[in-house]
Amino acid sequence: MTESVATRPRRRTRAHVPMRHYDLHVTAVRRLSPHMTRVTFGGDGLTDFIDDGPDQRLKLFLPPPGAHRPDVPRGADWYQRWRAMDPATRPVMRTYTVRESRPHAGELDIDFVLHGDGGPASAWAGRARPGDRVAIFGAYAEHDPAPEADWRLVAGDETALPAIGAIVGSLPEGTHARVFVEVHDLGERRHLSFAPEVDVTWVSRAGAPAGETSVLLDAVRGADLPDGAPYAWIAGEAATVRDLRRHLVHDRGIPKESITFMGYWRRGGPIEES
Repeated sequence: MTESVATRPRRRTRAHVPMRHYDLHVTAVRRLSPHMTRVTFGGDGLTDFIDDGPDQRLKLFLPPPGAHRPDVPRGADWYQRWRAMDPATRPVMRTYTVRESRPHAGELDIDFVLHGDGGPASAWAGRARPGDRVAIFGAYAEHDPAPEADWRLVAGDETALPAIGAIVGSLPEGTHARVFVEVHDLGERRHLSFAPEVDVTWVSRAGAPAGETSVLLDAVRGADLPDGAPYAWIAGEAATVRDLRRHLVHDRGIPKESITFMGYWRRGGPIEES
């Protein structure tokens, strides 16, 4: 999952959460479905990791070929120094969502969509083993519902599924929500909620490549949505997110400021530099 294309102004009033680098190692790997695996990371510094919200994202750094750990610049100018590194030895950087953090145990989970060796992060996750070394920088969150919202609309593809799972799991008791998740096929379905107020719709591409169908947009367009003022959170492939936001604003009349939207990736390649 990569950088957001855009997002609405945040209403947050809590103190700014400082971000910093952490050196981590893999402690466990668990296959969740045919196309997704969960990697658990540990590190002494994670006892200070601050939960900034259910969709918090971080920069993940992977070792370049032939290296056992990523050599990531530190300090206020780390990004400029990272960009200036030789691409042959520069750590791969991608943006991922934290599925769950457990600071008391010094652990956090990240779920990876697996699509073979089509991308460096997917290839790394497919071969990840306990002891493998990575680094992260973060984390920060965007999920920020207005207190006056009557219900929630949550939609995204499988790259957004970790955040969707965390958002659904964090909903206050009694919160009504319509959730739409696009997946490769229905074999990717997972439990998200037992709450009767949360209606989850799994939208299958029937094996079609991600980003090449309109099934998620069609599902939301055809849905009978609740009355009242919603807060919407949408993420996934950039063009689909753009079209979903346009539908919600122009066809559903949802105010722009009530929608958080993020393009995690773009058909044809990542949004951020590799």
